[in-house]
Amino acid sequence: MKKYLKILIFIVLATFGGLYISNYSWFLEGVAKIYLTGHTTSYLSDYKAFDNNEIPSSKNPQPWPFHEKYNTTSPSSFLESYNQKNKTVAYLIIKNDSLFYEQYFDNYGLSSKSNSFSMSKSIVSALLGKAIMDGHIKSLDQPVYDFFPELKGPYSKKVTLGDLASMSSGLDWKEEYYSPFSVTASAYFIDNLSSLILNQEIIEPPGENFKYLSGASQLLGMTITKATGQSLSEYLYNSFWNPMGAEHPALWQVDSKRNKVEKAFCCIASNARDFAKVGKLYKDFGRWNGEILIDSAYVAKSISPRFKASAEYGYSWWLDNFNGHKVFLMRGHLGQYVIVLPDKNLIIVRLGHLKGELSSKKSKGDVYVYIDEAIKMINNIN
Repeated sequence: MKKYLKILIFIVLATFGGLYISNYSWFLEGVAKIYLTGHTTSYLSDYKAFDNNEIPSSKNPQPWPFHEKYNTTSPSSFLESYNQKNKTVAYLIIKNDSLFYEQYFDNYGLSSKSNSFSMSKSIVSALLGKAIMDGHIKSLDQPVYDFFPELKGPYSKKVTLGDLASMSSGLDWKEEYYSPFSVTASAYFIDNLSSLILNQEIIEPPGENFKYLSGASQLLGMTITKATGQSLSEYLYNSFWNPMGAEHPALWQVDSKRNKVEKAFCCIASNARDFAKVGKLYKDFGRWNGEILIDSAYVAKSISPRFKASAEYGYSWWLDNFNGHKVFLMRGHLGQYVIVLPDKNLIIVRLGHLKGELSSKKSKGDVYVYIDEAIKMINNIN
């Protein structure tokens, strides 16, 4: 028995030793920060296990005003069970720019931070629009090569910033969230994210069709940083977080303390109320209290499909239709949402541990559930 135990220990040590000295050394960090914590993928509070840049709260905090019917109507038994089943931590309804309803679960509250995952992609796209407005970037058509001449691949000189934002980059990337050895996983754990991204080649003609790739958002974020001379965290604070009156500080995960490159494809940790402000900014076409924070034409372009064949996506915003109402939304892994119905002046935020299942054969999924239930609650007071 001791002999077999020694052999097992040797195999384990040899395996981990091999990983440590190989190109998969980042896998060990993934094991420690994700798998040994009982998770099989990234999770809402994993920001605590990583290095982060802090985004301070606004110098002029602007709380959401309360609707006159704030929390006077109760959710249906179906929504209550749906939230419980899918481990929702926050569900907010903002009607006519006033907080109509909010509920928190699992010890989360007003200031609780929660990983946004890919909702951050929409924020990075907003920073692109701001960088164009500020003159740091010429336009959506500016080649990425202008900023990174070391970019590799047969189409490296053709890919534009607009191609990155609209997910038509032609990048050599395999989008897998649950495979521990995928490039997506390595981007989450590696301590030199820039090197990883710049070694991914542009292998297909860019700007021709939609293909969702987190690497495209990461390259976009790195380009914005190079163009502005500010970290994404600094630029976000100066451009939006401070003028929109964010009430609480946020965190943006970085690859390491040494490099401090933000994970632009994910990982802003903030709270439901402050996330909702990004939805309001886009609902109001870039205006905040009369001030133009981002060009309205850019916002309109962002929430419209670039490709007819992929009407579900614009420039890092997801697009949909609910019973004839236009919908655009920020969407993240495990069901993080900021959902906007502009013609109903309605914003819905849902954060949670699990993505919901289809509620029926006729439903497209949990987004429709959260919209439908919000509208029912609002109609109950009319």
